[in-house]
Amino acid sequence: VQLQASGGGLVQPGGSLRLSCATSGFTFDDLELGWFRQAPGKEREGVSCISSSGSSALYADSVKGRFTISRDNAKNTVYLQMNSLKPEDTAVYYCATGIRSCSYYYVTPTYDYWGQGTQVTVSS
Repeated sequence: VQLQASGGGLVQPGGSLRLSCATSGFTFDDLELGWFRQAPGKEREGVSCISSSGSSALYADSVKGRFTISRDNAKNTVYLQMNSLKPEDTAVYYCATGIRSCSYYYVTPTYDYWGQGTQVTVSS
């Protein structure tokens, strides 16, 4: 199982970024997919999770209304559109998957597989 996140960078507060995650090594549309983030000195935080069909998604309260997760099952890729970014969104963002459901990962973001992460820095 491989997950390769990209699209991070430096952005000013209020700006936007779109993260992408290319995957391989598993049947993409069988599994739910998510993003979690980790800032220095802080615990891992689940950001969002999307169902295998893409018909439903869950978001952390801290990003609700600003971030949108989506997936393209034809391209084996999951995305995270991040708008109205804040300095507290600064972290390394990881895409991830596993055998459990989004309702589990929403509370406990201990996914089975994740990629190398992409750095997002929100600063003026």
